[in-house]
Amino acid sequence: MSGSSKAINFLAVSSSSSSHLCSTKMALAISDELLATFVPIVVYWIYSAFYMSFGSFDNYRLHSKKDEEEKNLVSKANVIKNVLFQQTIQSTLAIVLYRVIGNEGGGASKSQPNSITVMAGQFITAMFVLDTWQYFMHRYFHHKKFLYRHFHSHHHKLVVPYAFGAIYNHPLEAFVFDIIGGALSYSISGMSPRTSMYFFSFATIKSVDDHCGVWLPGNLFHIFFNNNSAYHDVHHYLYGGKYNFSQPFFVMWDRIMGTYMPYSLEKRAEGGFEARPIKRAK
Repeated sequence: MSGSSKAINFLAVSSSSSSHLCSTKMALAISDELLATFVPIVVYWIYSAFYMSFGSFDNYRLHSKKDEEEKNLVSKANVIKNVLFQQTIQSTLAIVLYRVIGNEGGGASKSQPNSITVMAGQFITAMFVLDTWQYFMHRYFHHKKFLYRHFHSHHHKLVVPYAFGAIYNHPLEAFVFDIIGGALSYSISGMSPRTSMYFFSFATIKSVDDHCGVWLPGNLFHIFFNNNSAYHDVHHYLYGGKYNFSQPFFVMWDRIMGTYMPYSLEKRAEGGFEARPIKRAK
């Protein structure tokens, strides 16, 4: 075989290999929409597992292990089944909504992503929209007896909340609170799918943290947010049904609407802490 023939064969093989490699890369590529759909789910279980490991340490718990076992009205096995079902429905609907709503991140191209300043503005806008939607829906589901009895009461079967029960809900409530609320915050803020992956992962972590049932020293969420695990624990416990509806970020709407119940964090003799309301429910 001549040298020129060998060179031609080498180039043909190289071209074929390059084409195969490109095809493989394209097959392995995951869209931002899929990442935004499934990364928050993975984050939910990883962060929940972290908190459940601390749940056995009595010095950090807001309720005793005995209270968790005796006062909750649903088993952990059923909570896991429900959450997995919710996440299956939500991920399916999220994929559809990303295609319907679109959003290219305020006009930024994939090669030139939004600046940190723009992303920060989108985050703040989305936080405000999600908080507003969830406050008024949450309060409405409490005040309307039919909605509470048939839908929202599912969530309150966890009298003593814990991390992976954060989104234990009736499917209809999950659709109203999370799917519609998430779609509104995404579309109004104008964030890109990639930015929404970060936002919804952050919102997921915050929601798990609010339901973790643990007061961990040095927790940055407790430092930067008044809406935290103790604040939401007051809402879940017996005297909180008319107060502390705000979720997942700020307490602004509770203060404006007169549903804010302050609390003091007291150490329990047997270990851990207790969030005690400073004023009684009427």
